[in-house]
Amino acid sequence: MRTGGPTLPTPHPLADRLPAVYLEDEFTQRFLAALDEVLAPVFTALDGFAGYLDPKVAPEDFLDWLAHWVALDVGEGWSVLQRRALVANAVQLHRWRGTRRGLIAHVRLLTGGQVEVVDSGGCTSSDRPGAPLPDTGPARVVVRVRVADPGAVDRVRLSAAIAAAVPAHVVVELEVGGL
Repeated sequence: MRTGGPTLPTPHPLADRLPAVYLEDEFTQRFLAALDEVLAPVFTALDGFAGYLDPKVAPEDFLDWLAHWVALDVGEGWSVLQRRALVANAVQLHRWRGTRRGLIAHVRLLTGGQVEVVDSGGCTSSDRPGAPLPDTGPARVVVRVRVADPGAVDRVRLSAAIAAAVPAHVVVELEVGGL
């Protein structure tokens, strides 16, 4: 048996599951005690596994792995609270990805502010060929964010997150102001 330092108790000692003939065998008891010592951390990890899958309580280093599981690129440099919020809301973000509603939700999770999105998109239908198109300019989205402390917003990182959430050909403009 290992000496020096505490050992983790096992919730399921192997010796308790032996037939009576082995209960008095000293070698078997020591061997199973050593196995119990090896298996105790496995039981502990399995008992706490649900905590790893919950983005609200998962260890910080596991959070990025969870983000990959839900196909979400959280980007570098966001705080742990922001990353937890993104991963916890990944299903909703995916459901509304590419829409005004989805972009507002994404930016709101990153900034905690009031978000307004104005895009240049439009569509039209006509029963006559050659009808004018709704807009001939380049595709553009303007994102206005109102927060208590505009200086605390990392505009470069936020612009990159917005650009990643809209189609590649869309020009992104970001305006950050106070409440």
